[in-house]
This record gives sequence, C-alpha cells and structure tokens, in this order.
Amino acid sequence: MSSPELLLRVLRSEMRAADLTYKALGARLGLSESSIKRMFSQGDMSLSRLSQVCEAIGVALEDVLRQAADAVPRADRLTLDQERALVADPQLLMVAVCCLGHWSYEQIVETYQISEAECVSCLARLDRLGLIELKPLNRYRLHVSRTFRWLPDGPVQQLMRLHVVPDYFGGRFDGSGETLLLVHGRLSEASAQLMVQRIQQLAAELARLHQEDQRRPPEQRDGYTLLLGLRSWEFAQFTAMRRPPLQEQA
Repeated sequence: MSSPELLLRVLRSEMRAADLTYKALGARLGLSESSIKRMFSQGDMSLSRLSQVCEAIGVALEDVLRQAADAVPRADRLTLDQERALVADPQLLMVAVCCLGHWSYEQIVETYQISEAECVSCLARLDRLGLIELKPLNRYRLHVSRTFRWLPDGPVQQLMRLHVVPDYFGGRFDGSGETLLLVHGRLSEASAQLMVQRIQQLAAELARLHQEDQRRPPEQRDGYTLLLGLRSWEFAQFTAMRRPPLQEQA
C-alpha cells in the first residue's frame, strides 16, 4: 500500500472515530459532499489541504503522519546475513545503530570521526541491506519495526556479550538520570510474557522521547542507553548451593 493510500486510510479512520460524514466534513471545509468524496477517492490532496482536513476532523497532522508511518509493514528482525554484514564493519555497524536511534545524517557526521562521503556510503550500504530506505538529501526511513530485536544468539548479540555488556556495566550508574536495578521474582509464564510486553512499551517510550527531544539544541541532550533483559536465570554460584533433588539424597 502506498503512502497516500495509508494517509487516506488513517483519515477515514479518524473520521469514523469522530462520527464525521463526508457531508459534515465538506461543510466544515466549505466544500460539497461530492468534492470531498472525489478528493478521497482520487487521493488528490495537497499538503495544505491535508492540514485543513486534519484540523476539520480535529486531529493533529503529526498524529496522522505518524499513524500512516506506523502502518507500513516493517521487519521485526534482520536476517543472519544482514547481521553478519553489520558486524564485519564497525563503521557500518555504528551508522546502523545511529539509524536505529533515529539520528540524522548531520548528527552522525558531527559526532563521530566519519567523513561525509563515508557516511553516505554507509547509508547506501544499509539501503542495499534493507535496513533503511535512503531518500534525497541523505534522509532515510527505517525498514524495521518499533519492536525490532537482534537475532537471538546472532552475530550482534554475540558481539554485545563479548564487548558491549562488559563496557556498559563497567559504569557506576550514579550520574544524573542514571540507575541500575536488579529485581528477582518467581513468575508464571503468563506474568513473564506481560513483563516482556511492558519492557517493549518502555523501549518504545524511549524512542518517542528521543524523537521529541530532537527539537532541543544539541548541548541540552546526551546519549543514554537502556539495556533491558528478562530471562529464567539464577546466579551460577547460587545454583551450586542448591540442595540436590530428593532422589539424589536417598
């Protein structure tokens, strides 16, 4: 489904939610019902008209655009070959992680020791790998979903275990806006699944706040990383202290 079709589908959904007919929308815009129907059927709507329609419906243009973007099918994971390609080139992996964090081309070049030509080359390679869709002026659109995760025990997770996790947890976690929690509980499988959903929601909230804060000047923002995990686990030294099963004691 194309982007205009997605926008129109979102607009129709918002109209239904507002209990608004084509005739009523036309009255608010000073247009006939037939003109509104023709505009929706042909998808012939300029940006200024789209803004007027959103205002008439009572929904923000930004919300409509976000809903349309969210409706585009995206991958939840990369393939094994895609991850291998990223891990094989540290510079490419760095740019990929920046893209997953919604960094702009300008922010990447300003922050890291990478030339403009090198950054463009990396973006083009990520486009060929299917991680992003590269657009004019070095803008891009992600081809992965908000619930994107690296492959379990895949190349990126293996790299994380070897290098990223020790480096991350080597910090003191005592700075402003920092915290470290280790919470243990005995849960049913249903409760564990609920926790996974809550973790995914928290990750989505971080992505949303990141997008909002892009409007702030760079000196008011800093890089924060949220590392979350939930698994059935016990510290190996504690496991060694467990009592043996009754049949082994007999």
